[in-house]
Amino acid sequence: MEEKVSVWKANLTNGLILGLLSIVYTLVLYFFDLTFNRSLGYVFIVVQIGVLFYMLKSYRDTYLHGFMTYGQSLGAGVIIILYSTILTTIFSYILYKFIDTGLTAKLLAFTEENMVKRGMPQAQIDAGMAMSKKMMTPEFMMISGFVGSMFFGTIVSLLVSVFTRKEGNPLVEPPVKDN
Repeated sequence: MEEKVSVWKANLTNGLILGLLSIVYTLVLYFFDLTFNRSLGYVFIVVQIGVLFYMLKSYRDTYLHGFMTYGQSLGAGVIIILYSTILTTIFSYILYKFIDTGLTAKLLAFTEENMVKRGMPQAQIDAGMAMSKKMMTPEFMMISGFVGSMFFGTIVSLLVSVFTRKEGNPLVEPPVKDN
């Protein structure tokens, strides 16, 4: 009899790999002082989408015998993103709280510089910076980073699942069963 593996267990490794990939990318940007470079952030989003596609396709072919519904793909994608997000938010907290405590000040300076570039009035910049200073603590950034990453990851999983689902012919193959 075939052993059934839970979707949580089957995708743990994938989530950890994606999380470690994110951490390595963050460290590379950090060491080259490119932490706040938006273009490189967008590049990593494309890489993340490609890696998630590959992981979902691999999960489908390895554990579901080549067939996966849209819902199964979405669920597996969100689980991979959850594991990855837990790992990366813990790393980000450690980075901002212990490794480089001055990184928050650099982020505030970067934020203020962007406000000036957009031509905002000084009173508006001062109000925005006062609000930013209250919110840019490692604890708040960890919570907001987790929520933001899960939201974005769910959106990406919704899109990637369109391409990784593969439903068989119900007249030929038995229906795919959820884990």
